[in-house]
Amino acid sequence: MLKLGFVSAILADNRFEEVMDFASEQGFGCVEMMCWPKGKAERRYAGVTHIDVETLDEDAIAHIQAVQRDKKVFISGLGYYPNPMDPDEEKAALAIEHIKKVISAAAKLGIPVVNTFVGRNPSRNIPDNLAMFAERFPEIVGHAGDLGVKVAIENCPMFFTNDEWPGGKNLAISPAVWDQLFSIIPDAHFGLNYDPSHLVWMQMDPIRPIYDYKERLHHIHLKDVKVYKEKLDRVGILANPLEYHSPKIPGLGDVNWGRFIAALTDVGYRGACCIEVEDKAFEKSPEDVRMAILTARNYLSQYIPLG
Repeated sequence: MLKLGFVSAILADNRFEEVMDFASEQGFGCVEMMCWPKGKAERRYAGVTHIDVETLDEDAIAHIQAVQRDKKVFISGLGYYPNPMDPDEEKAALAIEHIKKVISAAAKLGIPVVNTFVGRNPSRNIPDNLAMFAERFPEIVGHAGDLGVKVAIENCPMFFTNDEWPGGKNLAISPAVWDQLFSIIPDAHFGLNYDPSHLVWMQMDPIRPIYDYKERLHHIHLKDVKVYKEKLDRVGILANPLEYHSPKIPGLGDVNWGRFIAALTDVGYRGACCIEVEDKAFEKSPEDVRMAILTARNYLSQYIPLG
């Protein structure tokens, strides 16, 4: 029914084969593989390349498919999370071009989903950004539709510190915005890579969207969050969000995972649910990182069987 996996970004120093070995050994059914362009990462959890779409020839495709068969672990989606609406037009153009390359790679590999960001110009309001989205994203989704690949946008606002002030670097922050995005692009290939944690710290219901957008759930991220009420009481919701919340691994935050998984089964979701580790409490060593993945696995396995 549901398949438990993880997002490969947290294993940045491991090769593709090592990530798949770990997933197989630890009972995971799938992995979301990162496909950033080779180069220096601009932020945490970015710049990770476990599949290089620039060098994806027939031999590489055969190897990736053979590893999936041998390890009995499938790739749930290819991940690349840039800002296609960066105010720097050159950066935005490069992001769009690479998203299209990742989509082409997914089609060649038989992978059903590409996970990404809509992006945002943080200094412009939502209507201005929607207009920009209408200019840029239909081409991306059209390319995906032609190849039979789904595009799943994650709902992280990408607003954490002064670097993203004031509007954040991703437009797809709320159901109200999603409705407008889906109105602009009604194509069924365009949907959500849904992460409930962001709605929690934004003081929103993380369960209701599962029912309201059941036809648009193309991929699921499992990340938790802890909102520190005493900090929120002091700084207020207009403060930079990391002043009053922290990402956590599932089971150590405020998401009600029993209700969340129940909702997924209610609407008949049949797909990948990938643990996303961004918990600073588990980042001091490679052993800590693996402990984070396995601790989350152990907690979630009460709801989603392994394998």
